[in-house]
Amino acid sequence: MTEYHFTTPISEEEARKLKVGDVVYVSGEHVYTARDEAHERALHMFEKGEKPPVDFEGSVVYHVGPVAWQKDGKWQIVSAGPTTSVRMELFEDEFLRKYRARIIIGKGGMGEKTLTALEEVGAVYCSFTGGCGALAAKGLKEVRAYEWSDLGMPEALWVITAENFGPLLVTMDSHGGSLHKEMNQRVAARKAEVYAKIGIKE
Repeated sequence: MTEYHFTTPISEEEARKLKVGDVVYVSGEHVYTARDEAHERALHMFEKGEKPPVDFEGSVVYHVGPVAWQKDGKWQIVSAGPTTSVRMELFEDEFLRKYRARIIIGKGGMGEKTLTALEEVGAVYCSFTGGCGALAAKGLKEVRAYEWSDLGMPEALWVITAENFGPLLVTMDSHGGSLHKEMNQRVAARKAEVYAKIGIKE
């Protein structure tokens, strides 16, 4: 396990250094939130030759529906616990290929399509612990813009300046490594072993 501190935008070379088990802290201005609807809109814009309001290349994209309030006219994120990332599996591979984000953050991991895209593009998936929304918000220092607000607070595109946002655990890397895939295989093998011992046929 190696600990890395990155400032956005993150290069492909930097992202390819990362391996499953590494810990990452992120700082910088290229940090964005995006859930289902934001991914879908960004892809539709690409297909139509339109540009989204931010540059996703080299960015960190966080699967989160933040809780925010306005104080003295400025938005402030007060809780930012991760969304279950498998919801974005439908979009993530194409999003990565088209926009070249370098770090995707969420919880629960993603599937084979995303893993293949991470290898192709040179990007990683990092897990942030669920249930720690207030802790996550501490690393999201400033909201610079609240884009696509018509989608509603959880689905909007929040443009954030981060400061030592983490710890983020690399659980899928650009070398084909996936802690989630490995864990699923172990569970399946153990389940088959237990079922065989007690005489249950699958």
